[in-house]
Amino acid sequence: MRSPSSDPMTREEKRAGVSLASIFALRMLGLFLILPVFAVFAHTLPGGADPLLVGLALGAYGATQALFQIPYGRLSDRVGRKPVIVAGLLIFAAGSFVAAAAPDIYWMIAGRVIQGAGAISAAVTALAADLTREQHRTKTMAMIGSTIGLMFAVSLVVAPLLYAWIGMAGIFTLTGALAVAAIVMLLKVVPTPPPPPAVAPLPLSSVLFHGQLARLNFGVLSLHLMQTALWVIVPPILVATGLPLAEHWKIYLPAVLASFAVMVPAIVVAEKYNRMKQVFIAAIVLLILVQGGLAVASGKYAIGVLLMLFFVGFNIMEAVQPSLISRVAPATAKGAAMGIYNTTQSIGLALGGVLGGWLLKHFGAPAVHGFCAALGSAWLVMAASMVPPVRPRTTST
Repeated sequence: MRSPSSDPMTREEKRAGVSLASIFALRMLGLFLILPVFAVFAHTLPGGADPLLVGLALGAYGATQALFQIPYGRLSDRVGRKPVIVAGLLIFAAGSFVAAAAPDIYWMIAGRVIQGAGAISAAVTALAADLTREQHRTKTMAMIGSTIGLMFAVSLVVAPLLYAWIGMAGIFTLTGALAVAAIVMLLKVVPTPPPPPAVAPLPLSSVLFHGQLARLNFGVLSLHLMQTALWVIVPPILVATGLPLAEHWKIYLPAVLASFAVMVPAIVVAEKYNRMKQVFIAAIVLLILVQGGLAVASGKYAIGVLLMLFFVGFNIMEAVQPSLISRVAPATAKGAAMGIYNTTQSIGLALGGVLGGWLLKHFGAPAVHGFCAALGSAWLVMAASMVPPVRPRTTST
């Protein structure tokens, strides 16, 4: 017998991981470029002075993602992953161009709704599972998650500069162009997986009500609700501390980069030493503690440290949870399982914007952090009874 660590990734697995991470990066860069500047930009739009409408514009993308992830995931189980991904990227690009031309906050919301209809996350993560062996699944998901995190770090530096140079319309136009570039990479670089198995698909209920999958689905909803709510309140708070929007990257970038230095060893411990559940639980506890810290923090450097800790927990979960979904899901329903997972992720994105904006408007920032901490505590209770999958073994030849 050989341990997973002595059975390295094949050349095709590495190619699949790098290329799919790049596709995610191109798409997510466009989305991330919006987050650091949108809450401030929205005030320049007619109707943009209402925090609830601003939160809705941020979260509308997630609302339509939630509607389309399961159908797209199930369709990818039947017709293949690549056709579904191409169609989703084209829709996402169209929404970006609508948002670029938006004359008011309502058209901006419409553009974000169309963007969300290009729901490719389930098909992409299912494709990653198709192209990698189980013992390397977390590495691949970590590769994708880390690249997404890197693009987020890049956006924190670039977004204020782009906003000053080409405006929000230019950023949305660039977002559409990046989606088109992702299509080219998908067709030219990503390996083609085996055809879908010629078997009847499992009933959706058998995946939807699967106990272990349900725990992970609730977790990703909680994680992304916390993330979106964070970006409703953090940029204005930093502005209030006297830090201009164009200099927010000085807080964000060190926080994201430092989080990678902690996240990578945590993933190694989880995978190599079979400590998946311990790392999982620790990340949730960290996310809860960060909410408490942000509720009382006032200085920009204290906020920066707390953001770094948030990104540590966030990046760990972005790598671990999709890997666990792909391991636990039935072999003929990985697309459906990823669709449900990404649907709950999208619901979290939508609720984070809407609830964050509503709580901020009526009760202030501490209420946002208190709600997120309570949600994280419920997640912790559910995660305590999770059963991590058995670590795969390989046989020597």
